[in-house]
Amino acid sequence: MNKELTMKASLNGVTLAESDETILVEGNHYFPPGSIDWDHFRERQLRSLCVWKGIARYYDIEVDGKVEKGAAWTYHHPYPWIRKIRDHVAFGGGAEVGAR
Repeated sequence: MNKELTMKASLNGVTLAESDETILVEGNHYFPPGSIDWDHFRERQLRSLCVWKGIARYYDIEVDGKVEKGAAWTYHHPYPWIRKIRDHVAFGGGAEVGAR
């Protein structure tokens, strides 16, 4: 876990997540589910398979009427060796992630 820095994810100036307990995997900070502002998230039907993490589920993020499609993802049932990211959320697309 990333206990040294408080990480923040935002889109168009709106904070989507903030935590000092992110998990860094392959350059992506995975935010714990309790740190997410779920009001901006809409689950998509899109799924993808990572050969070492499992099946990813994606979310569209809506801020001020603008939608960033597939800008966040999670693994609800990751493989046992990476279970620490279960239900944590990572960001891509136009979302910005950095130290607060």
